[in-house]
Amino acid sequence: MTDSSHVLVVDDDARLRGLLSRFLGERGFRVTVAEDAAAARALLRVTEPDLMVLDVTMQGENGLALTAALRREGKKTPILLLTARGAPDDRIEGFEAGADDYLPKPFDPRELELRLRALLRRTAPAARPLVPAGGHVRMGPLEFDLERGELSGPHGVIYLTGGEAALLGALAAQPGEVLSREALAAQLEMDETGERAIDVQVTRLRRKIEIDPREPRFLHTVRGRGYVLKPGV
Repeated sequence: MTDSSHVLVVDDDARLRGLLSRFLGERGFRVTVAEDAAAARALLRVTEPDLMVLDVTMQGENGLALTAALRREGKKTPILLLTARGAPDDRIEGFEAGADDYLPKPFDPRELELRLRALLRRTAPAARPLVPAGGHVRMGPLEFDLERGELSGPHGVIYLTGGEAALLGALAAQPGEVLSREALAAQLEMDETGERAIDVQVTRLRRKIEIDPREPRFLHTVRGRGYVLKPGV
């Protein structure tokens, strides 16, 4: 992470776009703004931001739909959602769409800055933990490279969001060790909804690493304690 990290802010509120552009710019970020999803898509064809801030309740294609579409397209850029809908279930919906963090309106711009810096730390390759034996963990035909945060299989790289890669990295760094939801949320610098978000990310990960996510071979739940990754063939 550097102070010149590039942030794309997508919000249909011109006043908020201006406020965030000025505030984040004064904090050393490079800021690009877009008024809707269509404008954001046009920008993404010519630039690759380090992270994105998306408004959930935009007219047309909203932030949830845009997040889900970008994830289907293989975009790994960390995404923080902004919305006036701040109930826990709304936040979980955002994580299920593929967001990495969620901030309800109204918010203090200083909190947004802290969350963005935490996202950059969480998803930076250098910040990912390593395992002793080469930094790789095998799960059947799949292999996870902790240094790169990259999951690959017989047919090439398997797309992971920044949050999924960070969670798998935390578990893979301590194979066979049970890690509590609280510990994982703290390690990934998540807020008070983090423990529920961990459950959502685990469900998403199982769809990608397990043959049958309902009968996991590698990523296990330990009732009352948390989760454990048991690599194997």
